[in-house]
Amino acid sequence: MKKKYAIGMDLGGTNLRVALVSRDGDVVKKIKEPTSEEILDSILSSVSSLFSDEIAGIGLGIAGLIDREGGNVLISPNLPAIKGLHLISEIKERFSVPVFIENDANAAAFGENWVGAGKEFPSFFLFTLGTGIGGGIIQDKKLLNVAAEVGHMTINANGNRCHCGNFGCLESYASANAILLKVVAALEEGRESSLTEICNGNFYKITSEYVYRAALDGDILSREILRDAGKYLGIGVANVINLMSPDAVIFTGGLTGAWDIYIQEAIKEASKRAFKELFDKVKIVPSLLGDDAGIIGSAGLVFHNNSFRGGI
Repeated sequence: MKKKYAIGMDLGGTNLRVALVSRDGDVVKKIKEPTSEEILDSILSSVSSLFSDEIAGIGLGIAGLIDREGGNVLISPNLPAIKGLHLISEIKERFSVPVFIENDANAAAFGENWVGAGKEFPSFFLFTLGTGIGGGIIQDKKLLNVAAEVGHMTINANGNRCHCGNFGCLESYASANAILLKVVAALEEGRESSLTEICNGNFYKITSEYVYRAALDGDILSREILRDAGKYLGIGVANVINLMSPDAVIFTGGLTGAWDIYIQEAIKEASKRAFKELFDKVKIVPSLLGDDAGIIGSAGLVFHNNSFRGGI
């Protein structure tokens, strides 16, 4: 008899999410905690609390470049503490079930393709918009076995220094980190904003959600920074459309909560920069699975590791 569940994990720069997922893609139980320096201990503890004899395997979705064969993370600009950890071997030794590893954005694309907003599209590009910016590609209903690191696409040759060491990356202009850095810099320069009152003068307590709320309430600085970030995101979206001509672009991650300003600005900018013939045929839609896309997709790697994979 096939085992009923898989454990899916989504490890990002801000949060660790681990969930028990059924063969139908339903989240049965979920754990969420801030990402800490003790990454391996946190993972082992969370998985242990969900583990049982009904677990078919464990899927890991991790922000960074992944060595799938070696079971390692080659580099993760937003998770430096993960460098050198042999996650696959440690987890296999502890739990004695198959373990699969994938980039977190690829895992999210896998999830949307399996039971989410991507089900109706033969091909799509998924943007994950959070602490950083990631990407995943589905082509002919298969997850392409490529890096898809769209957040490190250069959009300004002489631009800001990125965590990855390059200059002018999309992530340095349109991610949550980029937005917050711009907000804090502006407030420290004395720009007026309702955010000063919201955070009681401690600028480093500001979150991207605070920025969006302030923007909706008419805060000029917040609206300006969100729109600016959206324009840069739109450049990235246009590049993807011109390169891939996908059937859809799907957005997921925390920043999709700012859809009415940030995402709408991105769509507007992309419409100016992409070939009209390509842009007009692309559907731009939000994720159906939301924050669960990564954990559902990671679990899906266990159930469908051969059937949904393709590419190189």
